[in-house]
Amino acid sequence: METMRVFIVDDEDDFRETIVKRLNARKIRAEGASSGIRALEVLKEKDFDVIVLDVKMPDMDGIETLRHIKKMKPDIEVIMLTGHASVEFGLKGMQLGAFDYVMKPAPLNELLDTIGQAYNKKRGIIH
Repeated sequence: METMRVFIVDDEDDFRETIVKRLNARKIRAEGASSGIRALEVLKEKDFDVIVLDVKMPDMDGIETLRHIKKMKPDIEVIMLTGHASVEFGLKGMQLGAFDYVMKPAPLNELLDTIGQAYNKKRGIIH
């Protein structure tokens, strides 16, 4: 069975590192980036199935990063992480091609469930 590859893009180091560790512990290949700019650099070299992308980041926000991701690799499913009660950013992300959005702080099981759904969509299991 193919191993799911997940990319966590969030400027909060503790959050990003914790999620990466927890995904890896579940036999999901995960790595992280601390900014949208760094994420785009990594995407030039590597492929992922699902990206979990924070909306609020310095330099390049999640919406702008999403636009670039969808141009570079339109088949990657992207889940927007939105805090600051900014549901409108999550909805904007979905208009731009994001799979879904999750409110931060997201319980791990909710985030894992959404990642699984996005992965199944990418693989053509759900529509």
